[in-house]
Amino acid sequence: MTRDEAIEVLTEAGEAGDEAFPLLEAAIACAIHDYPFRDPAPARTLAAHAAERLAERIRNEGPDDALAETMAADLRLNGDLLNYDHAGNTDVIDVAERRRGLSAALSVFYLDAARRVGIKARGVDFPGHFLLRVETPEGPVALDPFSQGRLVLPSELTRRALRAGLTPHVADRLDVLMAPVTDRQALIRLQNVQFSRAIRSRDYEGAERSALRRALLDPGDHRPWLDVAAAREKQGSLAGALEALARARTVDDPMEITRQMSVDRVRLQLN
Repeated sequence: MTRDEAIEVLTEAGEAGDEAFPLLEAAIACAIHDYPFRDPAPARTLAAHAAERLAERIRNEGPDDALAETMAADLRLNGDLLNYDHAGNTDVIDVAERRRGLSAALSVFYLDAARRVGIKARGVDFPGHFLLRVETPEGPVALDPFSQGRLVLPSELTRRALRAGLTPHVADRLDVLMAPVTDRQALIRLQNVQFSRAIRSRDYEGAERSALRRALLDPGDHRPWLDVAAAREKQGSLAGALEALARARTVDDPMEITRQMSVDRVRLQLN
């Protein structure tokens, strides 16, 4: 798959409704958009094996236990504690090959497998650490893909929320802490991680690509185009920055002032 072909897949995914969002294929397209001409087979093979094994386990185990045991024990997917900042930890093809990654990348395989066998699971955009919400007969539970899919108790969720800076009256509300997000938002979270890493390392080309993927995945959101523009400006591509800012224009949006200020700043450099 070429980078242009990956863009086509992401564009189609962006136009799809949330219930029809192709999480795995969109995640593969994101990986190839970053580094094209790679074989996506490892990711697809891992996903197929996960679904097969999970279908066997779900016959005799609860949905949360079956999902965690399939992904962490049977398929050895786990967080990369030793090389947390490894670039491959956010790339689903690399994750499939290494069986290590960040929580947001590991969650792609958890969620895909759950969908295939009918387990109700969603991502949880928890501050600082992506989690999974799995519906069980006893109620929803939180799983941590980074820590071998282990169960995260409500008291630990509160402690994590407080450490992340949430106020006590919010940190005690499980309905807020475990609010589910769509598969689209889960994949966008992964692109946000890549964008932040690229900015910190001054890899502005990588930052531009990750911001562009966010824009394609959620075409109704103008904010990714502001990040595309900022990354292009850092590269000295002022015309490209202006093009991105033009894409970000909105009507009666509070961010319009910010967009216009960015346009004016770039235009001043052109004059």
